[in-house]
Amino acid sequence: MAQTKPIEADKILGVFWSPKKDAKIEIYKKATLYYGKSIWVASQRKDTENPNVVLQKREILGIELLINFKFNDGEYTNGRIYDPESGKTYDCKMSLNGNKLKVRGYIGISLFGRTEIFERISAK
Repeated sequence: MAQTKPIEADKILGVFWSPKKDAKIEIYKKATLYYGKSIWVASQRKDTENPNVVLQKREILGIELLINFKFNDGEYTNGRIYDPESGKTYDCKMSLNGNKLKVRGYIGISLFGRTEIFERISAK
């Protein structure tokens, strides 16, 4: 039984389109946690909306957008999502259904949030 849980959890690994298809996000694993970073963007730009002035000079390409997700009962929880369009970071949870990754960002409780769908391009 313990063998199936990591395999199920690792099904999320791979590359996904952002909801607007203006970026490709690679989801990868560090130790037992899951992360996502931009590996392609439609137009190069800086992280100008970031509240940290030093980070406003960095490129959007290559930054971690999905941070510290833990797999639990079929969901990826306790993570954070960074939105470079607003410069804000939100609590986040995700679930995978086939090639569709449902990503819900929220403040406080998930009832007050927004859900976006990321579509898989390739598996790891």
